[in-house]
This record gives sequence, structure tokens and C-alpha cells, in this order.
Amino acid sequence: MTTWLDEVRWDAAGLVPAIAQEHGSKDILMFAWMNREALAKTVETGRAVYFSRSRGKLWFKGEESGHVQRVHELRLDCDNDVVLLSVTQEGHDPGIACHTGRHSCFFQKYVGGQWVSVEPVLKDPGAIYQS
Repeated sequence: MTTWLDEVRWDAAGLVPAIAQEHGSKDILMFAWMNREALAKTVETGRAVYFSRSRGKLWFKGEESGHVQRVHELRLDCDNDVVLLSVTQEGHDPGIACHTGRHSCFFQKYVGGQWVSVEPVLKDPGAIYQS
């Protein structure tokens, strides 16, 4: 029996790219990877769960930082190989999605032959990730 998870085109490593977009503003917050378990847990819990390739395990967004992503909607692209999450970024106002303490991971803009940081740090990462 085919399930909704079987309709996703997983890569050779069993992963699919996932883009988190802010529900209200439509800002692109971040990109990460999901495996079947992460996508299933996201649906089950209503909060974003990703797969950390560097740690080789599930990553419940906000488990260390407190910056949880509440999921409003999931979409699958036309090729079934990219997931788009519509999320509310919780834990800080304004929302912080990036480990650098910024609203979005896409804070660098190409300007005149170089990448320039164009978004402010909202909270020092040292204060977010305390050992």
C-alpha cells in the first residue's frame, strides 16, 4: 500500500530538501533536510523536525535554542522532490530561525562582487546556545 510518504522522491541518501517559509511575511527562513521519519514527525507533532546530516540524527527545530517552528502547512513541489513548510517562528520576537541569531539564514546579499550581511543579529548566538 502506497502512503503519502511514498509519493516523496527521496534522494539516494533517503533525504528530501525542505524550505521553511514564514507563514505571515512569506520570508524564506531556512533550508534543511528531512528523512521519512522527520517528515512523519513533523506531521505528527505540528512542529518542524529535520534531519541533521552532520549529527546523523533527527533535529527538532528549537530543541537547543527554543526557536521552535510551528507548522501551518506542508507543500510538495511539482517534481515531488522538495518540501515547503509554512511556519510560525516562535521563541523570540521577531522570530529567529538562523543559528547566527538572525531572522533568516538568507542574510547575505551579493553586492558588487561580494557577499554582504544585510540583516541584523537579533540575539547573540552565545546567549542562545549555552553549554
